[in-house]
Amino acid sequence: MSNEPIEATATTPRSENEETPRLADTQLSLLANAWYSTNDLASHLRIDTSTLRRWRTARPPKGPPFVSVSDRVVMYSAIDVEEWLHSRRTVPHRKA
Repeated sequence: MSNEPIEATATTPRSENEETPRLADTQLSLLANAWYSTNDLASHLRIDTSTLRRWRTARPPKGPPFVSVSDRVVMYSAIDVEEWLHSRRTVPHRKA
């Protein structure tokens, strides 16, 4: 498999001054979003696939949000992964 996220073909155009998206718009954006398989995401994060599996099966679950498409297929939204990474980011403060 390639390391590139899976690109969906459907998009929802938005004007620059449009209000915050409604729930239905947010749900639609998941379909228009790029997706990673477990292998692809593990490769991007430079971790083993078993780490993602361990995070998913932990109680409560850890790691980025995921979608179980079937018993054997788990996908990760690129938007969710980005948000999860931002939430874990640490920026050291410099002394003046």
